[in-house]
Amino acid sequence: MTARFSRTTLVSALIVATALALVAMGLTAITNAGATAPGSAAAPPAAASHVMKGHTMAAAEPVAFGDDPDGDGYIPANPPVTGVEPSKEIPPHRYFHEFQANCSVTHTAPDDPIVYPGRAGVSHDHTFMGNRTTNASSTTASLGAGGTACVAPGDRSAYWMPTLFNGNEEIRPIGPQVIYYKAGVTDYRTVRPFPKGLRFVVGSPTQTKEQFRDHPGSVEGYECGESFHNYDIPATCPTSRDTQLNLRMQAPSCWDGKYLDTPDHKAHMAYPIVMGANQDVCPTSHPVALPMIEFKMAWPVNGDMSQVRLASGTGHSFHYDFFNAWDDATLNAMVGHCVVGGLQCNARGYDENNPGRGAALDENYELP
Repeated sequence: MTARFSRTTLVSALIVATALALVAMGLTAITNAGATAPGSAAAPPAAASHVMKGHTMAAAEPVAFGDDPDGDGYIPANPPVTGVEPSKEIPPHRYFHEFQANCSVTHTAPDDPIVYPGRAGVSHDHTFMGNRTTNASSTTASLGAGGTACVAPGDRSAYWMPTLFNGNEEIRPIGPQVIYYKAGVTDYRTVRPFPKGLRFVVGSPTQTKEQFRDHPGSVEGYECGESFHNYDIPATCPTSRDTQLNLRMQAPSCWDGKYLDTPDHKAHMAYPIVMGANQDVCPTSHPVALPMIEFKMAWPVNGDMSQVRLASGTGHSFHYDFFNAWDDATLNAMVGHCVVGGLQCNARGYDENNPGRGAALDENYELP
């Protein structure tokens, strides 16, 4: 009787002890999740909330919404582009084959219509440029009907990136930002316009500093003053009225021709393959050459940068999203005149070094 009681008591004690340990571990994990290391800067509310939401966690499961009515994450191109072979030809030499889209910031919001379509408020905070109506519920049709803060009225595309904070203060780029549309392949003559509704994500909020540095779209990291090649936000920047934090990042420019989006928002796009000196060619899996987008962002912040963070986390968590809603005829004219035409164009499609070639758009940035 006594022995049986002792064994029962021992088993019960072990169960209770295990349960208490698990509870303690859970409390510790919760406490540590919100803790700030001694001497470190407190994260802004947007960054802190991102610990529990936003796409630093596992990729969001596709849902049936908008342009993806069956919810499988695949949005087929209609029609698909077939029969294309990547060009390995070397075209007549041109120093430039590009144009600019100059687009201002419109608003910020914890939305992401690519990663979290139809689910308002579940992402980390984003800074939106271009289309004025972009939100979690945006579709190809809604963007096409929306207004734009780009200087060319035909560019109703949506561009967004994680919001930058200095402490708890939101820092927005001021004025039209430069978004380049370039030839990502050597044979610039093969570049064709984006299909309406194409969307993708460049980079990742979960990438490490090394992954950000080695990303095929990385240019020179963060720049401020004479400081370059920073793959996290630098601790200080020169205090000057003209000094801003700058960053450039390039997007993949080769398309599979099949899908406007895929579940990971990346698989339908690829970067060109380097075949040799000055020869970049699309891979056979993604044979369609599209314009290479390059974000060139400038945030008005300098001096002590110790409190500067992205809503997605550290500086190397930078990434951005693109959702094409250009007026087809306008984009066709800009790509044909500037990219295929081998010019260095402004947002009108005008190359100051080649005035005789004219412009793709009129003085109102519209088709003539």
